[in-house]
Amino acid sequence: MKKARALIALMVAVLTLSACGQPEFTYVRDKAGTTYFKVPATFTQLDAKPIELYLSGDHPGSQAAALRAQRVWSTAFDQSAEPSVNHLLGSADPFVYATVHQLTKEQRDSISLNRLRDFVLPVTEQMRQIYLQQATAQGQPPMFGRFEAVKDEVLTLGDGARGVRVRFNYQIGNDIQTFDHTAILDEKGATVSVMLIGCQSLCFRKRAAEFDKIASSFKLLRLPG
Repeated sequence: MKKARALIALMVAVLTLSACGQPEFTYVRDKAGTTYFKVPATFTQLDAKPIELYLSGDHPGSQAAALRAQRVWSTAFDQSAEPSVNHLLGSADPFVYATVHQLTKEQRDSISLNRLRDFVLPVTEQMRQIYLQQATAQGQPPMFGRFEAVKDEVLTLGDGARGVRVRFNYQIGNDIQTFDHTAILDEKGATVSVMLIGCQSLCFRKRAAEFDKIASSFKLLRLPG
């Protein structure tokens, strides 16, 4: 009996130490080390290449896709029990997508706060109209239905960087999906860093404080030199 009690005590101690040793967050930096954020360790990290191909429309074997891969870094995290990049545009569980773009000269010349708002999904009225016109021209029903603006904030950043944080709803199928989008242009006007958090609207309302913490952790890092 004493041996059994000792064995149980040892197992409890080991389990306690294991639990204490588990990290609370996953800390993330882009490949250049200029952008930082953290997500709860309960999220599963995914390869975001399929998202990049979807958003750009590039063929995976094209020269355009190869050139884009040289100047774009991205990653994704999903808290679903069955994680998938398809959850970017619709899921009852939280999904986080982050990307850092080295801008081309043409993009540098045309960048603006509205371009930052529209960097991933159509947010401004002008871009939403263009999206609807393109869907109509292609003879396809638009994936993104009724749009609702929830929040639009111009970020106050130091050292010449500027950015926006917008929150909005889209009806996708039968569900209302809430997106929280943060986009930051660095002080040189050369790099755009974006974080997009998505979840169905009921999920987002229940966990808004948690998502605020994730979005607030999204920052630019100043490298020495």
